[in-house]
Amino acid sequence: MKYEILGETLPVVVCYLEGGEKMITEGGGMSWMSPNMLMETTTNGGIGKAFGRMFSGEKMFQNVYTAQGGNGMIAFASSFPGSIKAYEISPGQEMIFQKSAFLAGEAGVELSVFFNKKFSSGLFGGEGFIMQKISGYGTVFAEFDGHVAEYELQAGQQIVVDTGHLAAMTAGCSMEVKSVPGVKNMLFGGEGLFNTVISGPGKVWLQTMPISNVAGILRPYMPSGS
Repeated sequence: MKYEILGETLPVVVCYLEGGEKMITEGGGMSWMSPNMLMETTTNGGIGKAFGRMFSGEKMFQNVYTAQGGNGMIAFASSFPGSIKAYEISPGQEMIFQKSAFLAGEAGVELSVFFNKKFSSGLFGGEGFIMQKISGYGTVFAEFDGHVAEYELQAGQQIVVDTGHLAAMTAGCSMEVKSVPGVKNMLFGGEGLFNTVISGPGKVWLQTMPISNVAGILRPYMPSGS
């Protein structure tokens, strides 16, 4: 499978498949495709895994697209102004994504629910107690909010992230939530009560425009019922 990511603010990934190659995505993820792409809707692993995907922000059922009778093409567009990133997945090279980040992947990629080991991270970390774990083999595409900055953390090295800006990290990283020091900082600093602390070793991808922040900015301008 070959691919190209087009566009900047509203990107799309176009995948070029050889005959027999497959791509998976959640229902409604396909944007356009060649007429020889055959779609099959499936739980992709059974009802247990389907419920796990639902808890991680995806739909229970996935669509599997197969190129029939020769080469095929299929495109997956982002659903929000932001970025699409490609990751190569293999055993020992798993990824942790924010909720709902999974866009599409090769058939060998497996999406499952990831429960953060530190319960406080789930309560206050901004991306929820539940995230997405990507394992298996193949290329996976994720969509993030806004632009993405990448950092590589050494063992013991940390980065402090404001709520909601964590987009993805390699499975070797860990995260926990720490309160903002000082009562005055908490009440009047405007940065909230908690920050997320990510520890290495591993890579971290941070997004510049979390959709939750956008919703908060737009809320005062939305009409309210009388």
